[in-house]
Amino acid sequence: MSMCVRSLVLVLCLCCPFATTYAQENNYTASGSETTASSEREQLLEQGILLERQRRWADAIQHYESATKLFSADAKLSRRLSITRLHYDVVRRTNDSGLNRVISSVSVDDVLDLYSEVLARLETSYVDEIAMHDIVRSGTAYLEVALTEPGFNDLFLNGQDNKAIDRFRNEIHKFTLNGRIKSRHDARRVVASAARLAHQQLGLRPSATVMQFVFGAVGLLDPYSSFLSSTELNEVESQIEGNFVGLGVALKPHQAPLKILNVIPGGPALEAGLVAGDEILQIDAVSCEEVGAERSADMLRGVENSQVKLVVFRPSTRETFERQVRRRRVEVPSVEDVRIQDQAAGVAYLKISSFQKTTAAELDAALWSLHGQGMQSLIVDLRGNPGGWLDASVAAADRFVAAGGIVSTRGKNGIENQNYTASRGGTWQVPLVVLIDDESASASEIFAGAIRDNNRGELVGLNTYGKGSVQGLFHTRALGCGIRLTVSKFYSPSGRAISKQGVQPTIAVEDSANTRMVAKIPASDSVVGVSKDRALAVAVEQAKKQRLTARIPRS
Repeated sequence: MSMCVRSLVLVLCLCCPFATTYAQENNYTASGSETTASSEREQLLEQGILLERQRRWADAIQHYESATKLFSADAKLSRRLSITRLHYDVVRRTNDSGLNRVISSVSVDDVLDLYSEVLARLETSYVDEIAMHDIVRSGTAYLEVALTEPGFNDLFLNGQDNKAIDRFRNEIHKFTLNGRIKSRHDARRVVASAARLAHQQLGLRPSATVMQFVFGAVGLLDPYSSFLSSTELNEVESQIEGNFVGLGVALKPHQAPLKILNVIPGGPALEAGLVAGDEILQIDAVSCEEVGAERSADMLRGVENSQVKLVVFRPSTRETFERQVRRRRVEVPSVEDVRIQDQAAGVAYLKISSFQKTTAAELDAALWSLHGQGMQSLIVDLRGNPGGWLDASVAAADRFVAAGGIVSTRGKNGIENQNYTASRGGTWQVPLVVLIDDESASASEIFAGAIRDNNRGELVGLNTYGKGSVQGLFHTRALGCGIRLTVSKFYSPSGRAISKQGVQPTIAVEDSANTRMVAKIPASDSVVGVSKDRALAVAVEQAKKQRLTARIPRS
C-alpha cells in the first residue's frame, strides 16, 4: 500500500527529456556557439564545457545555474545545465553503495516490477499528462550517460572493451524508440528487451540496465521529481519529521573534504567539540577527497549508537585532530535565533529555516516567549529557507492571517485540488515584516504569498525563488524504495501562480554585492546585527513604523 506525504523539499534534478541522443549532443565544441551570442555568453559556455571535460559535475551545475540566471533565454546554457545535472545524478547513484547492493542482489523481474509500479504512479498522480514514449526516451538517456561514466563501467562492466560500449551506446536509442510505445505494458516490454540486449553485448547485469530506466522515468520529468532509494526515502521523511540519526551537522553541498556549515545544538558533533568551519578529512580509514562528497556524507550516517572516527582540520587554528563520535537521533529545530532585535522599540525577530512537522509548535513557543519579553512588532526571516512540508507552512501562516485564503493547489486528480484558508482562531495581530530572498522557495513562498495577498505585513528583500509545485512522497511496494513526484501546482490567495514568478517583496532590498538598486535606509549600530545586514536594517525600520499595541492572540 503506498503512502503519500506532501513534501516541498527542494532537490537538484533534471527538468527536461532529451530530443536527441547523448552521443549526438555531446559532440560539441565551443566554436559551435551561435555567432550572435554575446562574448560573455561564449565565455560562460566555454568555462562550463571545461568543467564538464574535467568531470567536475557539481561545479559545472553551479556554474550553469549562475549563467542561466544571467541569460535565462539562452538555450545552449540551459541544455548544458540539463546534461550536467544528468551526469551528476548518474555519478551520485553510482556512488550509493546501498543502492548498488540492491541492484546486484535482485532479479530483473523484481526491478521490472518496480518500473511498472513507477509508471502506474506517473499515470495516476503526476501533475501533467505523460507520454510513455518520452518516458522510455528519458530512461535511454540515463543509460547512455551511465555508460560514459568510468565509475559505472568499473562497477558493472568489468573492463568491457570501450569500442563495444560506444557501439552499444550509440545504437540503444534506435532499439528502444524504434516502435510505438503507448502504454506502460509496451514500455516494460521494450525495457526488458533492452536489458537482455545489454547483457548479450556488454555483459551488463539486466537489473542495472532496468534501474537506469527507473531513474530516467522520474528524474527527467521536472526539477523536483526524483527516484528515492530506501536511504534517501528515510532522509526525506526525517526532514519532514524534524529528526534523523547522525552526527548533527549541516554540510556544504558537493564539497570534499566535508565542510561543516552548522553544528546542531544538543547533537553529538557539538558534544565532540566540532564547530562550524571545521573540515572532515577522513571518516574511519577512508579519505573524503578520494571517495567524494556524496559518498563521504553517506558514510556519516549509520545505525543509532554506532561510532565513527573522524579526522578533522580546523582552518581557524590550522590544527588537525581526531574525534570519536557516536551516532544518535538528532532533533533539528526549524525556528531559530529567537530574540528581541530592538529592545527599545520592542522589535522581535525569529528565523524559520525550514517547514517541518514541528514548525507550528516551535513557532507558538517562540511567539509566546517573545510576547513575554515585550514584543511590539515581529520580523520573520525566511531568507535561504528552501521549503518543507506544505501543511506546516499553512499552519504557520494561519498564526498571522485572521481570515481569507492562504494557498490553493491544483493537480490532475480532484484529491489534489485544495483550498487552504485561515481558521480565524489563535491569530497574532502583532505588526509583521517578512524577510525573503531568491533562495526562499516553495513552502516559504506559500507563507510569503499569504502575508502579501492578505495585506498582513511588509515583505522585505528579493523576489523569491519561484517554485510553485507540490511534491507527493510515495512508497513503492517493490524493493522498499520511493519516488518524489510533482502532484500539483500552488497559487497565492489572489490566484497568482508562484511557479517561475515567485513572490515579489513590497520593499526591494538587494545585498551590497548586487549591482541593482538598493533601498538606502541607514542601519543603526545600536541594533544587534543590522549594521552588516541591509535587509534586516530595513525590516527593523519598517517594524518600528508599523508598531501598534501588540494584542494577545484570540482563543
